[in-house]
Amino acid sequence: MSTENQLQFVIEPHANATPADQIAAKLVNPAFGRVFSDHMVTIRWTEGTGWHDAKVEARRPFEIDPACAVLHYAQEIFEGMKAYHGEDGKISLFRPQANARRFRESAERMSMPQLPEAAFLEAVEKLVDIDRAWIPAAEGASLYIRPFMFASESFLGVRAAHEYIFCVIACAVGPYFKPGKSAVTVWVSDKYTRAASGGTGVAKCGGNYAASLIAQTEASNKGCDQVVFLDAAEHKWIEELGGMNVFFVLDDGSLRTPPLSGTILPGITRASIIELAAREGIAVDQSPYSFEAWQADAASGRVKETFACGTAAVVTAIGEVRHAGGEFRIGDGGEGPVTQLIRTRLTGIQRGRIADPFGWVHHVA
Repeated sequence: MSTENQLQFVIEPHANATPADQIAAKLVNPAFGRVFSDHMVTIRWTEGTGWHDAKVEARRPFEIDPACAVLHYAQEIFEGMKAYHGEDGKISLFRPQANARRFRESAERMSMPQLPEAAFLEAVEKLVDIDRAWIPAAEGASLYIRPFMFASESFLGVRAAHEYIFCVIACAVGPYFKPGKSAVTVWVSDKYTRAASGGTGVAKCGGNYAASLIAQTEASNKGCDQVVFLDAAEHKWIEELGGMNVFFVLDDGSLRTPPLSGTILPGITRASIIELAAREGIAVDQSPYSFEAWQADAASGRVKETFACGTAAVVTAIGEVRHAGGEFRIGDGGEGPVTQLIRTRLTGIQRGRIADPFGWVHHVA
């Protein structure tokens, strides 16, 4: 069986890689998730053999059988990461070891083989290295990296598959939300939930996002940018947004965020903000917070700011909240000083503008 130390990557550069002038044209204001780089990395897993056939190759479609297990039983997980041009001229990743660990934990929950964290990191580094020309230099832009794994065995039967493909692709991206907006508007769903206790809420798997799409469509129809999910048991407690965690800034300067209770994805940006806040002397309360309390605290002024966070959106202020019973505003409806401070500190570390006291930045050779 292949081991982590025996896994060797074969490099097969794209025979017709995109010319530099065409890359430059594509990097001008790229739409999120549309402008893909030339290469991908693949590693295969087979029962009895383990991880094998690690390869860096031209990005291309997969050929899968109609009975491919992922199409029927949804064994699939993924991660979201970014590569940046730093102020020091180096290319960097932000806390990739945390992504590798969460990917392994997601695989365990979905009864999939666990890719060694060192192999995950090496796969990401090799793709970033070979496609470094695709990393945008513009402010707020980056190379979005998507590691994922799916069950590739052809069979019809309810059991864990015996074959899997791990893959990494990348795309050049600009800001996740429309430029020029200081804050977004959210819709609080009272009909749909994202995850329940004992379910897959803690795993970063496609099924969670598929389940959220109807609520996101509802939010869009209400003129909102994102949806806020409440808990599945009581439809009372705030959990997270469609693809982001959420923080509340209180009038005493402290932060509050829902706890990781087994239904919320343990966001890497979330964890970073909690550590960053502690260093800034900002207290963080991780405790349940009801929608009713949020509405009342926004009206009284106890909640001064609210912001969402995640790899794609980074840190984004929430200015207006809409729900079945009406709507309310957070503060003056724009980005507040604490949200701005957290975003400035976090992006400053990510892009090498300020010192990294946490050891979060990982340079790609």
